[in-house]
Amino acid sequence: MTATAAPAAPPEHLYAPRLPAMTVGSVALVSLLAFEALAVGTAMPTVARSLDGLALYALAFGGPFASGVVAMVVSGIWCDARGPQAPMWHGVAWFVVGLLVAGGASAMGVLVVGRVVQGFGSGLLSVALYVIVGQAYPEELRRRVFAAFAAAWVVPSLVGPALAGLIVEHLGWRWVFLAVPAVAVPAVLLIQPGLRALGATAPVRPPAGAPARIGWACGAGASAALLHYGGQQRGALAVGLVVVALVGLLGCAPRLLPAGFLRARRGLPTVIGLRGLASAAFAGAEVVIPLMLSRERGFAPTAAGLVLTVGAVSWSVGSWLQGRLRTPRSAATLPRAGLGCVTAGTAIVALTVVPAVPVPFAVLGWAVAGLGMGLLYPSLSVLTLALSAPGEQGRNSSSLQLGDSLFAATVLALTGAVLAVGPAPGPAGYAATLAVAAGCGLLGVLLAGRVVVPSRTPMPARQSG
Repeated sequence: MTATAAPAAPPEHLYAPRLPAMTVGSVALVSLLAFEALAVGTAMPTVARSLDGLALYALAFGGPFASGVVAMVVSGIWCDARGPQAPMWHGVAWFVVGLLVAGGASAMGVLVVGRVVQGFGSGLLSVALYVIVGQAYPEELRRRVFAAFAAAWVVPSLVGPALAGLIVEHLGWRWVFLAVPAVAVPAVLLIQPGLRALGATAPVRPPAGAPARIGWACGAGASAALLHYGGQQRGALAVGLVVVALVGLLGCAPRLLPAGFLRARRGLPTVIGLRGLASAAFAGAEVVIPLMLSRERGFAPTAAGLVLTVGAVSWSVGSWLQGRLRTPRSAATLPRAGLGCVTAGTAIVALTVVPAVPVPFAVLGWAVAGLGMGLLYPSLSVLTLALSAPGEQGRNSSSLQLGDSLFAATVLALTGAVLAVGPAPGPAGYAATLAVAAGCGLLGVLLAGRVVVPSRTPMPARQSG
């Protein structure tokens, strides 16, 4: 009788024999995406002056955001039909080409084109990385992988702006773009052997609604870019642009998100919604805190920025903690705890609008909010993969990231509109925007129990669009 080889045991840690290069390469790519997103903000004022391109300043941010929205949808369809290998390689190629075009630009219009290409590559990459986690790592390790991804965002948030400032001052702004490809290509080469080990995915025909879904993504991306642009304007023009953009988003975004999303249907629709609410709450408060501390408490920009650094560090701590906790009995435990921390932390920060409340309360509150995001983000990413059929990991991962981006863009635009009322923001404006952020978190707390799918109910894998 011929002996049958036993199946290989699943790896027990991220650096098991099959996974070290995959883990290091994936985390490196996430770090590069994070660094570029943060560093460009530091370099862009110098870029605009150098290229005499202030008129296109907003488009240099809104353009890549819009192309990234489209790319997330394309990548989700592509990953489900062909596997993550091709979207990964194309994502790196678009990302690198965009950086090279932007770094070599002689006019602001050319730089914007490079940024749009770069944003498209980032969107392809971000979804492909999620699908790789779903295919290459056992479920027991996914929380740790996403914790490593969170840490890969935290380090650039701590050193990225300062490093970018040094590069701009001593080497020139072009090197903020041109230096990154030297690391991006080796990082994706580290991932390639692991992708090859996964084996080729049998090609399947994209779903019949794929072209329409890409069309809706184009509409959502254009609306999001318009929302971003309108949020930077003032007066009646800003109001008109924001209204038009919101109408566009309301028409397009539901076509890209899971069926039942607006009704917070149990399972995946609620998971996507919680990620969006958390992102909106955190982003909405994050942009207000430095402004409030600078104007109302006399903080220098560096000191105000250090408060945000505290939140980034506690986010990393929360991610590390959730990756080492025993799997909770209920899937709702970590999302509810994380959103509770975001809500409570934002409310504590809001107290410092009152002059009698000491500033350390803002530091404490933001540390609590960051801890909540660390508990929440990886757990929702794991839930998304757990609620996805093998052929739908790309689609659902793209929905998760789309909800994240679109919710945050909407709240940031509304925050800008509120703060623009009157000659200068005042305590009432800060309180209103922080209340909106805390309200998003509280709504998430109330809905968190709906991430659990009752055993008698079939898992809602299919989506609309």
